[in-house]
Amino acid sequence: MNLKEFNEFREKMNEKILNNGTLNTKRFFNLDGAVYKDGAIPTKYKEMLGLVASMVLRCEGCIAYHIKRCLEEGVTDEEFYEVFDIALIVGGSIVIPHLREAVAFLEEAKKEIIGE
Repeated sequence: MNLKEFNEFREKMNEKILNNGTLNTKRFFNLDGAVYKDGAIPTKYKEMLGLVASMVLRCEGCIAYHIKRCLEEGVTDEEFYEVFDIALIVGGSIVIPHLREAVAFLEEAKKEIIGE
């Protein structure tokens, strides 16, 4: 899935979920967004942490989302590859297929977000 498809799907499904979901669902979505705001740890680093966790947990949608957000927060290629190293060391070899998907998504997303 490319960045455009990812964004469209995410927006469409979030709208359906939030329009039909319970107060608990809405609170969780709100908390999820609030946790990544600047605090003692800047948003950029929180997104990098989110990317590591997503890779270790092997969630492709989460990986794509955090790559997008990391790009928006100015994460460099060098930083991305160090993040990938952390995910590999924490998650082990089972992360390798998700690393491949992450790099492919990163390459496509960079074209749309930063024009590379």
